[in-house]
Amino acid sequence: MKYFNRRYIMAVTAATSLIVSVSGAFAAGPIKVAGIYTVPVEQQWVSRIHKAALTAEARGDIEYTFSENVSNTDYARVMREYAEAGNTLIVGEVFGAEQEAREVASDYPGVSFLMGSSFKEDASLKNFSVFDNYIQDASYLSGIIAGAMSESGNIGMVGGFPIPEVNRLMHAFMAGAREMNPNIEFQVSFIGSWFDPPKAKETAFAMIENGVDVLYAERFGVSDAAQEKGILAIGNVIDTQGDYPNTVVASAIWNFEPTLDAAISAVQAGTFMAADYGIYSFMKQGGTELAPLGTFDGKVPAAAMKLVAKRQAEIKSGAFSVTINDDEPS
Repeated sequence: MKYFNRRYIMAVTAATSLIVSVSGAFAAGPIKVAGIYTVPVEQQWVSRIHKAALTAEARGDIEYTFSENVSNTDYARVMREYAEAGNTLIVGEVFGAEQEAREVASDYPGVSFLMGSSFKEDASLKNFSVFDNYIQDASYLSGIIAGAMSESGNIGMVGGFPIPEVNRLMHAFMAGAREMNPNIEFQVSFIGSWFDPPKAKETAFAMIENGVDVLYAERFGVSDAAQEKGILAIGNVIDTQGDYPNTVVASAIWNFEPTLDAAISAVQAGTFMAADYGIYSFMKQGGTELAPLGTFDGKVPAAAMKLVAKRQAEIKSGAFSVTINDDEPS
């Protein structure tokens, strides 16, 4: 693992990979993969991509390098640097640099790009695939638990931006909560940042003053507020119960491994093409799961846990589908 033209450079010792183009030959060794992130790798969403890449590197499938805290205005330049450096697969998130990122990809047809995006793939740009964290299945299940744990019937939700990948998780969570209480009310707010824990915390404090007794922590900082005020929180993307053992009841986990592994296999086989990898985030694909209740095991009402078990089995079998609603919640 190394930082490329960023904080510092660490030497990586690994077998030299055979560079594979989108239509190229089979790769005999590990492929070179670069990650480009606009936030620190500790941030929830990006941490899951980073974790999957480290896992693939530990298996010997890839050589992995990454840059973090890359601004949207600098994103295209960093993409070009990694492409010129011989990376076969470039992974990242281009929500704020969609057009520029696709222009770069068109200039490097021999490099495969797998990018988090609010838009779909373009068949004319064969080396650019998209993904998103479609973890609405687990978000819905966590909502069932939240609805059962809320005594006031008032739940607060703090998000980063009202974009599809956040909106769909909130709607799924709300639908789950309404399974337990059809009359439940929600306070929804967006802080306008992907990583501003102090702002998220202050927003959560305001909701607590307005009567919420459960908080949906889509952003870091929300669970801190819940812990300080002695109310409950529901996590998103990662499991933070270890840090908040008496606060975080449940979390919807995103497993990026199925997404990245599918892309690596396609690059190795020379079959990578424009596609939507979002399906690999579904529960049926192993892309999402409900975190263990841990310290809250036995504390969630039995009726809620019975419904969670029922719906989870139905989701995996295909008998039940969580509605995907990308509209901004209110």
